Amino acid sequence: MAGITLTIDIGGSKIKAATFDKKGKMIHDYTKLLTPQPATPEAVIDTIKKLVEGFKFDQISSGFPGYVRDGIVHTAPNLGTESWANVNLAQKLTEALGKPAKVVNDADMLGLGSISGKGLEMMVTLGTGVGTALYLDGKLLPHLEVSHHPLADGKDYDQYVGEAEHKKIGNKKWNKRMKFVFEVLKTVFNYDKLYIGGGLAKKLDFPLDDNMIVVTNKMGIDGGVKLW
Repeated sequence: MAGITLTIDIGGSKIKAATFDKKGKMIHDYTKLLTPQPATPEAVIDTIKKLVEGFKFDQISSGFPGYVRDGIVHTAPNLGTESWANVNLAQKLTEALGKPAKVVNDADMLGLGSISGKGLEMMVTLGTGVGTALYLDGKLLPHLEVSHHPLADGKDYDQYVGEAEHKKIGNKKWNKRMKFVFEVLKTVFNYDKLYIGGGLAKKLDFPLDDNMIVVTNKMGIDGGVKLW
C-alpha cells in the first residue's frame, strides 16, 4: 500500500473526504460539500474535484450508496440509477484525480472502519436509505441489497424506515418500526455483532442489545485505508 489514502464518502445529501497515512492517522481533516442535485456522475465528480482541491494523496477509496462490483456502479437508488447504471466510478475517479481508485458500497466501507474482525458481523446504515454489509472474520462478503427486499406493508426497508418515511411518520412511530427491523435482521442473519451508522442512528431512542453498537460516519472514512 502506498503512503496516503484519500477516502471519499458519497452520500445522498453530502459528499465527505479526508486523507490518512498507512497507519490510519488522519492527515487532512474531514471536509464535506452538499451532494449536487441532480446527482449525475459528471456533477458528483466535479463536486469531488472541488472538495479535494489541495489534498495530497497516493490512492483513493470511495464509498458509494448503491450496488457496486469491481468499481462499477449497477444501481444507485438514492442518486438515480438511470444515470449511474454501469458507470465505472473507480475509473472515472482515477481519470479525474490522477491516482488509482477503489470503490465499494458505502455501508461496506463504513463497516471496514468499524468491525472487530471476529465472527459474523453486520453493518446497517440508516439515512436516505438503509445500507447493509456483512463480514466474516474481517473479510468483506459479497454485497447484498437487503434494503430492497420487501419487509412490511408492501414496502422495502428504504420505504419503511428511510429518511423520507421518518419525516412522514415521526420519530416515535419510526422507532417502533426500527425495533421490528432489528428483530428481523437478528432472526435472518444471526450475526455476532451488529453495527449501526448513518444520520438517523442518533434518532434511535430505545435500549440496544449488548452486541449492537452505534458508530459514527467518520469510521467509514477510516475504512477507506483498510480497503487497500
